[in-house]
Amino acid sequence: MSAAKGTETSKYKRSDNVIPDFEHLFDEDAPPKNGKKRGTGFLYYKRLLQKNKGGFCLSLFMFILKNLPVWVIPIITANIIDLASSQLTGETVRGLIINGAVLVVVLLQNIPTHVVYSRITDKMIRKTGAGMRGTVIRKLQHLSITYHKEIETGKLQSKFLKDIESVDALNTNMIKVLIPNIIVALVSIGISVYNSRLVTLFFLIIVPANVLLTQFFRKRMSRKNHKYRVENEIVSAKFSNMLGMLPVTKAHGLEDEEIAQCDRNIRRLTARGLAVDRTNSYFGSALWVVANLMSGACLIFCAVFALKGLISPGDIVLYQSMFASINGAVQTIVNVLPTFAVGFEAIDSLSEIMLSKDVEETAGKKKPAFLDGRVKFDHVSYKYPNGSAYVVEDFSLDVKQGECIAVVGASGSGKSTLMNLIIGFLKPTEGALYIDDNDITELSLPDYRHFISVVPQNSVLFAGSIRQNIVYGLENVDEKDVERVAEMANLNEFVKDLPDGLDTFIGEQGGKLSGGQKQRVTIARALIRDPRILILDEATSALDNISEYQVQKAISSLIKGRTTFIVAHRLSTIRDADRIVVMDAGKCVETGTYDELMEKKGRFYELKCLNDMNYKIAEESLNEGEAASAEETGKAV
Repeated sequence: MSAAKGTETSKYKRSDNVIPDFEHLFDEDAPPKNGKKRGTGFLYYKRLLQKNKGGFCLSLFMFILKNLPVWVIPIITANIIDLASSQLTGETVRGLIINGAVLVVVLLQNIPTHVVYSRITDKMIRKTGAGMRGTVIRKLQHLSITYHKEIETGKLQSKFLKDIESVDALNTNMIKVLIPNIIVALVSIGISVYNSRLVTLFFLIIVPANVLLTQFFRKRMSRKNHKYRVENEIVSAKFSNMLGMLPVTKAHGLEDEEIAQCDRNIRRLTARGLAVDRTNSYFGSALWVVANLMSGACLIFCAVFALKGLISPGDIVLYQSMFASINGAVQTIVNVLPTFAVGFEAIDSLSEIMLSKDVEETAGKKKPAFLDGRVKFDHVSYKYPNGSAYVVEDFSLDVKQGECIAVVGASGSGKSTLMNLIIGFLKPTEGALYIDDNDITELSLPDYRHFISVVPQNSVLFAGSIRQNIVYGLENVDEKDVERVAEMANLNEFVKDLPDGLDTFIGEQGGKLSGGQKQRVTIARALIRDPRILILDEATSALDNISEYQVQKAISSLIKGRTTFIVAHRLSTIRDADRIVVMDAGKCVETGTYDELMEKKGRFYELKCLNDMNYKIAEESLNEGEAASAEETGKAV
């Protein structure tokens, strides 16, 4: 029995820690407001509340229990005042004892009920926030590379950080402020109606007064919050770009220009923020004045009734307390409305991500268990969604298992586009691409990519150790494998001098390593995955001649038995490729071995001659620079 109970408990804990998925809440059947996408935030949030309705109802029940003192104490106070103003009798004493006992019980029960209420609401709010973050992350991971290229990283960061924080604030205010205060107002009105309908009618004047005041400010607050949110995204995007451009900015002495441009953006953001603050300030001040005028009027109204004998002196305290409770609840509700405007605007902002259709679908797609590595381009053409010209046009190529294909051509000839098609980042606009006789559009891309390793032109590293960057995404990696690929990628040449070897922290984006060192770490990451298809997109571009020779030697042994695609900038490094594909303006103009193409003296021959000339000029310039530097140093000495 105890074992079963333990299993049950562990299951509960596991389900309790599951992050909910809210993607289905962002369905397109949400009716746009006035024909526009913006303004559907309330509908999405309503769906979110419905998903949590069980916990929501339970939290409201616990709130009523814990909040009993707010309603009971004024009633007991009124009773005690009335008893104190009467003659002292046994009945009076008994009444005082009963009221005192009820007061003690009502106060003491607040401790456990408040704890339970807080536990329920806090758990619900935290899980909702976690679910929203997890949902956005999953969506961003499933969106295509094309989507990520079209939207600025800073805007995505703003949406993920600031907008989700605003949704958290909206959720907190809805569960802990708005609904509880509506209950407080309704119960207080109920108590007032029970004692005097005439007095209650006066109380109800405050509701339309506050509603009218809110309506007056609502549209203005919503409009200004939208402008502030958009401006904040622009500043975040600019900040992200500024960090990326920092080396270029400093290298060209453009710090002052960059600061001036950022200052202009910040001034606009500040102006938008001040406009929001100004509207909220007027709103809060007007609300406070109306509330206090109504409170004073209520006191005078009740005093007149008491003087006329329509209510007792104790009832003055009761009605004043109930009025204060109703007035306070209404005022609190109205005060949080600016937060709701920000929250609904934030949900609208997140929906821009969630409603994007540029997703890599995996449902119903084939999940390959193994790849031979055969690749076939069948009259493939590609142009970007908003482009007019083809980047790749009518390209056909049949690649056998284990074949090494080099792709060369001038910048913009379509080399990287071909690689992106093989990876699945792009889909053919026309024609078809087959992997092992399977149309790539019918494959589950995440599963297919498990058999691919890619070494891009620009090294992509994260803040961590060299080892963590090599084994990224892998579990239980053998130390011998790590050491083997480190040696193959010529990492040992510099790792041996680092304080912690492979466990040395390399900083954000590998900032503590040189360009060549970063590229070698990227190559080691590709090697350890033992891929069936290997893509080297100018993978040795950041290496010096010696390192490149050593890495090329390692790659030569690695590519045996694997299908390999090499995009190379140094044409002399692809002598051993089985075939070389020469691209020009998106079209294949030549194919053949290195010797065949050199003998043909066509486009490849021209590229090779130009390539050799450029490297010779670069080397001469470098040597002259070093000589000049040495001469200047000698003069200085």
